Amino acid sequence: MDYPILSDADGTVAQAYGVRVPVVGVASRWTFYIGKDGRVVDIDKNVKAATHGQAVAARLKELQVPRRTGARQ
Repeated sequence: MDYPILSDADGTVAQAYGVRVPVVGVASRWTFYIGKDGRVVDIDKNVKAATHGQAVAARLKELQVPRRTGARQ
């Protein structure tokens, strides 16, 4: 699939989206699906590291995000 993934090393985006845990100073692991128009179309608040790759791929399919030609199955 062809979609960007954000790395938020300094926590700026986590702060902006309200997922930073103030006491601990780290972010909750949430996945935000953002449409081409820049609007948030879905939020996954139940991220499990061991299976999240498959969960993201499945959710992108449900959201009808087109697969890139030549993308791996």
